Amino acid sequence: MKKTVKKMINSIIIGTGSYIPMKTVYNKDFLNNEFYDRDGIKIDKSNEEIIERFKQITSIQERRYVTDDLVASDIGFYAAKDALDSSDTDKESIDYIIVGHNFGDVRADNKRSDFVPSLAARIKHKLKINNPKTVAYDLPFGCPAWLQGLIQADYYLKSGDAKKVLVIGTETLSRISDPHDRDSMIYADGAGATIIEAKKGFKPKGILSHNSRSDTTNQTFMLRVGKSNNPDYKGSELFLKMDGHKLYEYALKTVPQTIKDCIDKAILSIKDISKVLIHQANGKMDDAILKRLYSLFNIKEVPVNIMPMTISWLGNSSVATLPTLIDLLLKRKISGYRLKRGDVIVFASVGAGMNINSLAYRIP
Repeated sequence: MKKTVKKMINSIIIGTGSYIPMKTVYNKDFLNNEFYDRDGIKIDKSNEEIIERFKQITSIQERRYVTDDLVASDIGFYAAKDALDSSDTDKESIDYIIVGHNFGDVRADNKRSDFVPSLAARIKHKLKINNPKTVAYDLPFGCPAWLQGLIQADYYLKSGDAKKVLVIGTETLSRISDPHDRDSMIYADGAGATIIEAKKGFKPKGILSHNSRSDTTNQTFMLRVGKSNNPDYKGSELFLKMDGHKLYEYALKTVPQTIKDCIDKAILSIKDISKVLIHQANGKMDDAILKRLYSLFNIKEVPVNIMPMTISWLGNSSVATLPTLIDLLLKRKISGYRLKRGDVIVFASVGAGMNINSLAYRIP
């Protein structure tokens, strides 16, 4: 008797979009800033020296900021519209809209987080989606929020509860950056969006596996909000703060293993991976994570062109770095990198929480 093989549900990316802000901010634009350390003591180095050292560590030469008339839900809407238009997807067919962010809408003239209504509800409103069964909600999960949204979408799709999910990452970190903190040069603005659809097939394609973790014992406040480093600052705003060295050590210790566990879960080897897409947090840190990842598979030499990067010209836009990166790759807008059918790519991110996640994806 012939055995019947049932089709499986695969979670497939059918559309991507992004919004890259128009305003370019160069490293030289920070030459007139007054930088203080976390103890409120003015740093006894020239800004030229500070900026050069910053570039060596992070690889960042420029970043993008939104104009004063825009907030995170605006640019999230633009990225979502790009994904819908470029994939010719009917907006009313979307079952879920999941929006990853950290600070909500922060206006240029009133730097307070605005979460009500949710950014997902605002974006659904801007998209003029009338379907009441398009459920819209936010996902505050630090920088890995977009990737966690993709993981949640995979559960919805494979359960049969949904057919299409729109996952967005949007952030305006420039609005909560302390001009007196050297770390402010890392942060950028941007938005990216991805549409995932359930498609049946006999072979596993699309999302193959994923893996997440949260460390909250001693790591929770490595990323947080706090007062300006300048003790004479008169404003009442709170700014994004981080313990850079501790975060670097934490990421190097935990992110490679999280990625390996994801690859192992997909029953793959590192040699099966065509590209590694890591959250664009810090160029030096991402290089170290990649090297440590390959060492876990007992490989000393990292393949050339395995890890495309955008941080040198887009900076760190938090939840937006990964969806922007995959959008640019799939639309062939990053020189020297091409993705083709059958390629397996692995995503990874780390951020406030502290949270880490990874996801393996086979291009159909």
